[in-house]
Amino acid sequence: MQFKGTGVALVTPFNTDGSIDESGLRKLVDYQVDNGVDFLVVQGTTGETATLNLEEKNHVLEIVIQQNKGRIPVVLGIADNNTAALVKEIADFDNDGVDGFLSASPHYNKPSQRGIIAHFEAIAKVSKKPVILYNVPGRTASNMTAETTLALSKIDNIVGVKEASGNLEQVMQILKGAPADFAVLSGDDALAFSIAALGGHGVISVVANAFPKEFSTMMNSVLNGDLSTAKKHHFEVLEITNHFFAEGNPSGVKYCLDLLGICKETVRLPLTTISDELKVNMKQELNKIELISKQ
Repeated sequence: MQFKGTGVALVTPFNTDGSIDESGLRKLVDYQVDNGVDFLVVQGTTGETATLNLEEKNHVLEIVIQQNKGRIPVVLGIADNNTAALVKEIADFDNDGVDGFLSASPHYNKPSQRGIIAHFEAIAKVSKKPVILYNVPGRTASNMTAETTLALSKIDNIVGVKEASGNLEQVMQILKGAPADFAVLSGDDALAFSIAALGGHGVISVVANAFPKEFSTMMNSVLNGDLSTAKKHHFEVLEITNHFFAEGNPSGVKYCLDLLGICKETVRLPLTTISDELKVNMKQELNKIELISKQ
């Protein structure tokens, strides 16, 4: 199982003029690797991929690969609601620095479960790299059911799922029926502890951008059966996790990364930076749990 433990959905740092902040991105990659995350996810939702053009996407990916230097696996977010276009993109993809794909269930079209299965079967047929499914109904407008995930888990190069439905019963059904080598990863930071305690294999985290050491320690502890330590770290970051998502992702976590001196809080429209009121609340919580001072 190549993708387990703590994966981090990397933000894309921007300069104040909106251009790619290469220095900030390199700093962010080192910050993650040096603080114990297990794999990096590039160009997911948190990376504001929807606002990057093709040239920027290629540039961001190359920076991450160069800075990572093969230290931990790199997963590329690659999705589309046009199955034919996505199949061609994946079939033509050739970059040895990428170890796997994270692909969201098609958005907007609202396909049936049969359509979702056929979509991923077509991807798996041409992909030269392992594929992680991504179920995020809050963004795609359709849920990938446990039955659908289990059907797809039988395909050799579909190796896991990032589950962000927020439905623990659905996650439990997947855990109950999935092959032993199929990775079930939490797509919700607040549920990562619970899913791992139920038998899940890790998380693809937003919060870990800012607090990779704390999140990795929490995940490693629960996966190793040390629930006491894991629970301590889970509750330590729970409130700040809620703050991070209060006014949109990645606006919240980028503000925290700005406080840490890693990159600016700049986001691209239609996202905006968080409100002054939320900044005050976040600073109060960060001071209370003393996470910023520990970095």
